[in-house]
Amino acid sequence: MNPAAGQNRALALDALRGLAILAMLLSSQLPFDQNALPSWMYHAQEPPPHFEWIGTLAGISWVDLVFPFFLFAMGAAFPLALSRRMENKAAPWKLFLFVTERGFLLGFFALFVQAIRPSTISRAPTTGIWWLALLGFFIFFPILTRLPAAWPTPVKISIRAAGWLAAILFCALVKYPDGSGFQLARSDIIIIVLTNMAVFGSLVWMFTRQNLLLRLGVIGIVFALRLSNLPQPTDGWVHDLWKFSPLPWIYHLYYLQYLCLVIPGTIAGDLILQWTRRDVSAEKISAARSWPLLQYLLILLTMISLLLAVLIGLKARWLMETAWLAFTLCFLGWLLLQNPLNETERLFQKLFNWGIYWLVLGLIFEPWEGGIKKDHPTLSYYFVTSGLAICTFVAFSIWIDVFRQKRWLRLLIDNGQNPMIAYAGINNFITPVLALTGGGALLTQFATTPWRGFWKGAIITLLLALTVSFLTRRKIFWRT
Repeated sequence: MNPAAGQNRALALDALRGLAILAMLLSSQLPFDQNALPSWMYHAQEPPPHFEWIGTLAGISWVDLVFPFFLFAMGAAFPLALSRRMENKAAPWKLFLFVTERGFLLGFFALFVQAIRPSTISRAPTTGIWWLALLGFFIFFPILTRLPAAWPTPVKISIRAAGWLAAILFCALVKYPDGSGFQLARSDIIIIVLTNMAVFGSLVWMFTRQNLLLRLGVIGIVFALRLSNLPQPTDGWVHDLWKFSPLPWIYHLYYLQYLCLVIPGTIAGDLILQWTRRDVSAEKISAARSWPLLQYLLILLTMISLLLAVLIGLKARWLMETAWLAFTLCFLGWLLLQNPLNETERLFQKLFNWGIYWLVLGLIFEPWEGGIKKDHPTLSYYFVTSGLAICTFVAFSIWIDVFRQKRWLRLLIDNGQNPMIAYAGINNFITPVLALTGGGALLTQFATTPWRGFWKGAIITLLLALTVSFLTRRKIFWRT
């Protein structure tokens, strides 16, 4: 293997994660009042103008893709993050400690990011609240920032201790509108789910790393647990297990359903790991043996068309037309990806074969549970979005690794490498800074129509993306 092999980074995976986090943050900035945008701009089960949950309303929108895309990318990252430790024969207890530490930090993040939000601290934030929110954001840095290995150990311990002490004091002293203080029940549910997936998804991959059939069997077990509890579960030990939780604030068996997204991600991650370890010099020598650029362009357009066709068709409930169009595009993509000539093309072919499987499986499941839904998530939702995540990854990889146009996706890549700063920064850095400088008031005056409200959210999200990109390029990362 070339000395550089094993050090290549799958930037398309970073871009997929960055797309998910920035789209998630943009969706939270859209107007949620009488000046609402069209229904396809919001969660499909919470449409305007009232934004009330309608459990019988089937379909998905672009907003419903962001969380599964992030979970898929998380699963794909497990092989990349854990394989070297396992290949270096790290003791099992060290591997378990690494996974537990990651879960602990994410659990802390879920609690603290909710505790420091301006809207949580006060229903009508004042100047003092905005400064308090900024303080909470900066407390994260000494706790989570990856400190240089060359720094003396006592210095690093002191920085960590100062951060944890500041977080403890913040939680002990802050008061919320209902007069209460810090509570374990006050947490960010999205990060709670990510915490469960970081722990259980990592363990599933580690125990099934050499046994793909067993890993797929875990999906079967999750599937059986779900069937045994929906829609009208019968009392018994399976139902009791489903409801049991020793730590309700951090764990419910229900969360493990999201393994149906994470496990497909780990399968893709195994393939991506093999690709990142390719011999780069040999790949360059064989560069002449590759598909023509026109073929790559057709594959790229097929991936995008498949994403749009499924998304639009399922939202509009054109079920038969969507299924046939999706099957046709899958067949077209399969034809275009035949006879790969190098490692990158073999990666695309293998990934898309899995993408076809998950997408077709999800479309077949679509009528069950009253149609595809994000809330409450259906099995169709898990598998359809897994297939679409693969299509998006392939499209990004063609753009980055084949067309060499990384600069156009630089913001997505930088934010995908630092997603937790992005997640916390939208509410606890950008919003307070805008409020304290008067920028927030100017944007509010500008947002007098629904689409101006969208552009207001886009500007806020862009400011956040640029901030995170600045930190990423200066090698300032949060460990989670």
